[in-house]
Amino acid sequence: MANPSDEFRLVSSNIDHEGRLPRKYTAEGQGAALKNMSPPLEWYNIPEGTKSLALIVELLDAPEPSSPLVPWTVWVVVNIPPTLKGLPEGFSGKGEELGGDYVHIKEGNSDEKVPGWRGPLMPSEEGHRFEFKLYALDEELHLGKKVTKDKVLEAIEDHVLGEAVLVAIGSRSHHDHRLKRPQGNISHTRAFA
Repeated sequence: MANPSDEFRLVSSNIDHEGRLPRKYTAEGQGAALKNMSPPLEWYNIPEGTKSLALIVELLDAPEPSSPLVPWTVWVVVNIPPTLKGLPEGFSGKGEELGGDYVHIKEGNSDEKVPGWRGPLMPSEEGHRFEFKLYALDEELHLGKKVTKDKVLEAIEDHVLGEAVLVAIGSRSHHDHRLKRPQGNISHTRAFA
């Protein structure tokens, strides 16, 4: 049986122990003033043979938990070099500015049809799940100028060496004690042969 500490995993230092995504990463409260600040992410134990990483972040239960669930794409990032161990807070839109291996990263379009992190307005005060899914790939992606979630998912078919998932809860209220999904900061992985 594999040691859990050896698994490919994705974490964020700014998602609290209850799994809450701070409002500064949404279009609510402090986030409205900060204008689409992406959260910091770190990953560990990238599968052997990884040539690049791809990240897709979705708000899973938009528009309302009681309505049909329609995932909303918040962020698409491709060609993350495996030499990097994470993305710093506020990375979105600053790859060139940060230099080094960050310049190779390409940000795709969110469901707002623009590239980069787009922190959404929370549809209600209920907890909404953000899924951060990081794919370890056996090749770099060549998707042209307009990168979308659908293009990425099609291109990575048969090229995924592993995936790591982090789920966080976002809500309008700072102290929403009515969250129905206490799992919060859930991280899991899948390895592919």
